[in-house]
Amino acid sequence: MNATPPTSRTYGFRLSWLDAMILMVGVVLSWWLQSLSYPLWWAVPAALGHFFLFCNVFLVWRRLELLWAVAFVLNVAAHISLDVWDPRSSLLWQTPVTLAVIAWQMRSPWYHGILAEQLNPRIKEYLNAELP
Repeated sequence: MNATPPTSRTYGFRLSWLDAMILMVGVVLSWWLQSLSYPLWWAVPAALGHFFLFCNVFLVWRRLELLWAVAFVLNVAAHISLDVWDPRSSLLWQTPVTLAVIAWQMRSPWYHGILAEQLNPRIKEYLNAELP
């Protein structure tokens, strides 16, 4: 039987060329949408900013990312239905969700994002794939 060796686990901040390209495309798209006076132009940098935080800085679990995304869509939809187009209100309501997702991730024994060595006393177990 030819088993695939496990990939080595890492921790800390990450940034790939693909991530950088996605962020650059997002900046251009945001600028373009804003130049068209599209009222939801700000959703692009909000979503991409969180993508960067969750995928590159705090390395958040996918299910928590999806939970945040559902909350974001519902939040924006609620604001649109109330005819509130100001991004500050939506982002103000979204901030506790963002902070909760990050805090939940950082308190996990599987946390391996930025400052994991200082914040996660079980980082060695995570890196050695010893956690259940």
